[in-house]
Amino acid sequence: MTEVKAYGAQDKEADLKEMTIERRDTLPTDVKIKITYCGVCHSDIHTVRSDWGPSMYPVVPGHEIVGEVIEVGDEVSKFKKGDLVGVGCLVDSCQECSSCESDLEQFCLNGATWTYNSKDKHTDGHTFGGYSQEVVVDQNFVLTIPKNLDTKAVAPLLCAGITTFSPLHHWGVKEGMKVGVVGLGGLGHMGLKFSHAMGAETVMITTSEGKAEDAKRLGADDVLISKDKDAMKSHKGSFDFILNTVPVSHDINPYLELLAIDGTMCMVGAIEPLPDVHGGNLISGRKSVAGSLIGGIKETQEMLDFCGEHNIVSDIEMIDMSSINEAYERVQNNDVKYRFVIDMESLS
Repeated sequence: MTEVKAYGAQDKEADLKEMTIERRDTLPTDVKIKITYCGVCHSDIHTVRSDWGPSMYPVVPGHEIVGEVIEVGDEVSKFKKGDLVGVGCLVDSCQECSSCESDLEQFCLNGATWTYNSKDKHTDGHTFGGYSQEVVVDQNFVLTIPKNLDTKAVAPLLCAGITTFSPLHHWGVKEGMKVGVVGLGGLGHMGLKFSHAMGAETVMITTSEGKAEDAKRLGADDVLISKDKDAMKSHKGSFDFILNTVPVSHDINPYLELLAIDGTMCMVGAIEPLPDVHGGNLISGRKSVAGSLIGGIKETQEMLDFCGEHNIVSDIEMIDMSSINEAYERVQNNDVKYRFVIDMESLS
């Protein structure tokens, strides 16, 4: 085991502080990575605060990791020392069940190993994330970063990017389709970029008129103000697909009315109960409500390659590690455009 510096919380009421954690020695199929950048995800905050059930403390968050390979195991064939790589929300799975064999490791039937706050099958403890100097990961869960992209702005692609790319990809978004993106935040701004790059007519759906200019800069062809009943009525029955990124419980019935026949709305933000859905909004038009959770390793690599081809990265604000607690407050107040990224050199 090797000791490294990290930032984490000792309980759900505590601020994040510097601490020392242990990383396992490099196994034959492992890649050791010096972390250069780590994105800040709202999931980090939920886990630190035990919002989704009791967390395992100390919590060291971070699952949007970019870094440099500094060591490889004897059986590693996919990477070499010096490679620019990424690690997202997954660091392991059984790799044997039907989900894993279908490249859907996030749905591993025996339980995926998440990058942090997950039981670590290599140790007696739990996994620690990217708010740290180094990480050791099996080569099958390490990703190649296109060299033409702005490295620091790549980090959020490993969660916010794949969370929005995967449903757009799965439901076959393409030229000739009309796509709505609900909510302009860390997820929504990536949804706009991807939908636009896939060739769809892309509409930002928001409650705030003040977001219209930025939405169009990010790739929206039009902006629909959801509080405007006449505007909502004019778009009724016209959307092939809606990506709903709103992170809290809300009434989805007005958005279902926007869907065309056989249209789908996919939820990627609200991991909590939703108010009643009116059955008529589904029956009238054979409409669907679906959900999506990040993506498997193969699809995540496809997303990164797509970003390389289309020069897509996240809009970010850089911070030092010492500013993380302030950044958490700002995320909760929607005061960031659109993702924070930590310069991990500030932890040295």
